[in-house]
Parts: sequence; C-alpha cells; structure tokens
Amino acid sequence: MLNYSDPLDGVFKALGDGARRKILEQLSRGEATLSAIAEPLEISLSAVHQHVALLEAVGLVACEKRGRERFCRLDARGLDRADAWIRGRRRLWENRLAALDGYLAREKRGR
Repeated sequence: MLNYSDPLDGVFKALGDGARRKILEQLSRGEATLSAIAEPLEISLSAVHQHVALLEAVGLVACEKRGRERFCRLDARGLDRADAWIRGRRRLWENRLAALDGYLAREKRGR
C-alpha cells in the first residue's frame, strides 16, 4: 500500500483520481457495498476494491465486512483535514489581497 509521510498528501493523491472522487460522491449519499459502488462506475470489481483500499488507507473511507459483503461508508475526518488546509490557504491569500488592496488605495490617495 502507498505510504505518505504526511496524511494530507495521501488525501490529495486520492482526491486526484476521478473514479475515487465518484466513489466518495456515492458514499456521501450513504453506505454501499463494493458491488453497488462498482455498478455505476463501469469498472471492474477488482479495480473498485483497489480504489476503496486506497481511500481507506488515507482515512477517507471506512469499510466493514458483514457476512459475505463488504460495506463502505464515507469517513469525513479525512475530508475535514483537507478542508482545514484549504481554508488556511484561502485565509492567507484573502489577507494578502486585502493588504494589497489597502496599499493600492493608499497609493491612489497619495497621487
């Protein structure tokens, strides 16, 4: 399995694949079996299993075996970490742009 030094690296790597984003979108509507996940994706059950294994490894999905079926659900904590990182970058740039706006306004008044 993939090994990332920073858990956030794994989350963004996982989100970088369209099939994995579709799986997360599906699981955001509720728990599903691997076969139910595979159905709308038009990829093999084996490929879905690999995608889900990666999503589980980076903390975006939690799976549980019940009888012969493997049930998966979204684990929002991984998305929360990514969201917190993105919000931090957004605040940083909003502050920088506000400072630039203030600087430009002062320059304009000074002319």
